[in-house]
Amino acid sequence: MSKLALVLFLTLLAFSAEAQTYSVTDGRAIRLFEEGENLRYLKRYSEALQKYQAAWERSAVFFEAYQKGVQLLISQSRFSEAEALCLQGKTAVLPQKSQYLVDFSWLLTSIYLKQGRFEEASMEFTRVEIGANEAFRKGDYFLEMKEQVDFIRQQLPLKMTIEKEILPSPLNEFALQYFPVLTADGKQLFFTRRSGTTTSDKEDIFFSQLLLEQGWTLPQSISSKINSSFNEGTCSITADGNFLIFTSCDAPDSQGSCDLYSAEKMEGEWQEPKNMGVRINSSFWDSQPSLSADGRLLFFSSDRRGGLGGNDIWYSVRNADGSWSDAKNLGSPINTPKDEISPFLFFNNETLFFASDGHLGFGGMDIFLSRVSEGGFKEPENLGLPINDQQDQVALFITAQKDYAYYSELSTSPQLKDRAYLYRFKFPEQIDLGEKLTVTEGKVFHAKTGAPISASLSLVSLANDSTRYQFQSESKNGSFIMLYPEWSEAGLYVEKDGFLPKIYNVQRDSIKNVKDLKVELIPIALGEEFVFDNVFFDFDSFELKQESLSSLRRLERFLRVNPSVSILVAGHTDTIGSEEYNLKLSLQRAKSVQFYLETVGISSNRIKVAGMGSREPLLPNTSKANQAKNRRITIEIN
Repeated sequence: MSKLALVLFLTLLAFSAEAQTYSVTDGRAIRLFEEGENLRYLKRYSEALQKYQAAWERSAVFFEAYQKGVQLLISQSRFSEAEALCLQGKTAVLPQKSQYLVDFSWLLTSIYLKQGRFEEASMEFTRVEIGANEAFRKGDYFLEMKEQVDFIRQQLPLKMTIEKEILPSPLNEFALQYFPVLTADGKQLFFTRRSGTTTSDKEDIFFSQLLLEQGWTLPQSISSKINSSFNEGTCSITADGNFLIFTSCDAPDSQGSCDLYSAEKMEGEWQEPKNMGVRINSSFWDSQPSLSADGRLLFFSSDRRGGLGGNDIWYSVRNADGSWSDAKNLGSPINTPKDEISPFLFFNNETLFFASDGHLGFGGMDIFLSRVSEGGFKEPENLGLPINDQQDQVALFITAQKDYAYYSELSTSPQLKDRAYLYRFKFPEQIDLGEKLTVTEGKVFHAKTGAPISASLSLVSLANDSTRYQFQSESKNGSFIMLYPEWSEAGLYVEKDGFLPKIYNVQRDSIKNVKDLKVELIPIALGEEFVFDNVFFDFDSFELKQESLSSLRRLERFLRVNPSVSILVAGHTDTIGSEEYNLKLSLQRAKSVQFYLETVGISSNRIKVAGMGSREPLLPNTSKANQAKNRRITIEIN
């Protein structure tokens, strides 16, 4: 529900002229009521309520006294008392003054919406729709509440079933823990921990690891380099757990009250964090970061000037040199004149979750998602009941496998007052998060020495040469994480200066489900060669297909980075057709690669070509799969 209720509960609701001159004539009761009004204006609410009570006790049919008392209780979130008083007034007033039926139904609608009793709210609002005069039904208050009630009526039949579960010990042992995030493999959990239950207690980032047999480990501080004497929290981490952006407040080098900082893990250790600077941070509040899976895109919330509302979602793109572009407002349809906070970009880099009270919903803040289509975010979708309800929903984190959603919840138990715990629930299948993602691991090694290598790994759509993910293997042990969407054609490119690239066709090489992919990189040296994969020709053709551009552009870049290198481009075929024909076709295909390189400015003196026909098969030509792998282009350092 929007902030409409606050306005409604502090504004006199008039459906008839009689309300303008009070519903009673008892002078003493009216004086008590007006004394209550004066006290309310002075914010002496307890005394005001006592005066209203005295007024309706003196005159049991004093509608305005009940009305103001109910509104005051609602403004203090005392909804059960507000309902009891409203029903008391309704029982006392209506037998004698039936014209106030609509007014009581309006109040009850508001109360039931606040309590999440949506069916009852709908029934009471029906009475308002039927009985309110035409002028009121054309007013903003009525139209806004009608829009919300109509939305709820549509959502009620769609209510899903979820079962929340509190995360087990040794998690949830602190007074307050919130804003959980996980790595793509689900084995590392990071969250914000507050040392006490007051706002003066400091925040830190803690983490826990999931071990196969023991479960979650005892949470500990992420690093003494990151946590300080100031407040650190609300973090986001890349899918591989090696790049972190977090919020720190009131630090000496901050631009405003809260700033975003970045930190990188190298050889298993977190390095000193850095303030992200004026391109990201402002003199206002900047917080709640969300990184794309590979760390190339950042979303965050800020109340800086230049937005559409109080808090808006902003974004920045990471440049090739590691710097960040100037933050830009995400604009509509995400941001509204109200508040949008807590962005979370799902691992597919195409679905953005966020909390908002500016879009149509059930409570003050609801969780929404928006999908990327045709280069932009589409109209946000409310996640529906019971993920959203009449309470504030602030943040949600969904695992890469789409199996669980993690969140934090304040305790409502009197015995556990002022506690915040970490929860999860199985994410409903009814909410479409697109294609399945496969999360796998691997290592990159030096082919000659076996030493680990820190290399760049890019997963690329061969249809349009767009990079979906780009990760870096760790220098300490060469390990990496890769995410594979269900694409029809994708290429994996592993590159490192001084080495020949390693190129995979994800589907043909069946690497999507390889749990421990071993990638060996060969140093650049005379006579060394690599399979120049993802270069495509139609059957019996030497014309390069559009899907080949991804590999061709990387070969071009390889030659520009290594200007002293010359290459031999060799074409290979399977055994279908005559050897004479195959030799000719393989040479023509090699020349097509040569022609492309020359057209983009690579000197012809650096490129030789050869047609090998079917003379050097990689595999026996005994199956279609083997024949496909034998039809290839190789690049040899010449």
